[in-house]
Amino acid sequence: MKHPSTVTRTLWVVLLAASSGIACAQASFPSKPIRFLSPYSAGGATSVLGRIIGQRLTDAWGQQVLIDNRPGGSGVIAAEALMKSPPDGHTIMLISGSAYLVAPLLIKSFPFDAVTAFAPVTTVSSSEVALLVHRSIPSNNVREFVALAKAKPGQLNYSTAGPGGMAHLAGELFATLAGIKLQAVAYKGANPAVTELVGGQVHLSFQNLLLCLPHIKAGRLKAIGITGEQRSPTLPNVATFKEQGMPAMDVKLWYGILAPPATPKDIVNKYAVEIAKILVMPDTKEKFDGLGMDPWITTPEQFGAVMRDDTAKYAKIIKAAKITIEQ
Repeated sequence: MKHPSTVTRTLWVVLLAASSGIACAQASFPSKPIRFLSPYSAGGATSVLGRIIGQRLTDAWGQQVLIDNRPGGSGVIAAEALMKSPPDGHTIMLISGSAYLVAPLLIKSFPFDAVTAFAPVTTVSSSEVALLVHRSIPSNNVREFVALAKAKPGQLNYSTAGPGGMAHLAGELFATLAGIKLQAVAYKGANPAVTELVGGQVHLSFQNLLLCLPHIKAGRLKAIGITGEQRSPTLPNVATFKEQGMPAMDVKLWYGILAPPATPKDIVNKYAVEIAKILVMPDTKEKFDGLGMDPWITTPEQFGAVMRDDTAKYAKIIKAAKITIEQ
């Protein structure tokens, strides 16, 4: 969870970094409705995020922002629509970091490079990942769980939302860092992955804290570790992985916005500045809290670095764990 002052300082960084570009931004932009592509089906967190950002852009610029869901093809369908769009700023795309960056690493015939194919605009939000165990697991912190896993090599399994997803990557990274062997069990989405954990069909999972909060409060699940620099105000008694001696366990869920390649820099900067303003609005923060997310402000350059760094991190995890998917 980011401290408000940190978010405010980051906003000023964005404003200063983009100020020269905004000064010469095309006066005619936007001159028509904006298409906001999403590689996911309607409903869920991405739809909510898109509506929040889209409505505020509409309010600020006076042009309607239209959400255009283009699911399928591991994100390729939406990405190809973005690729074919004129680079005039009137089409942008919302991505989920892990899904967007991992697919090209797992699919040999993937048609584009996720890091370089499009113009990075800004990140929008992030949420930390919690290590959750079934109530029957006799471990209350990371150290105790690692000891249990070492005593039962290969006997503990964890649920994922599918091969190569964030829960899968987090599980493999954790196992590597801890020097333990865990078995991944894939489900079709986060909800069934959590349901099976609650039912005791699997022993653990790595999930967004908000998704599991009712089960934690009811005692059906235990949260024994969480990524991030600070503890979650929602569960202040759950220590971070960093506090528990595992600082490299730093995966998180995040969303960001891309524009077509060759989009003018002044338009990209105009988006970055406006979205940064949106992300510090109190009602935006309130809505993000309801999704278990934090506003995350970056400049286009910082966002590009995030994608490069995460791609390198995910590639190492995938290679070490020999993760593959059926094509």
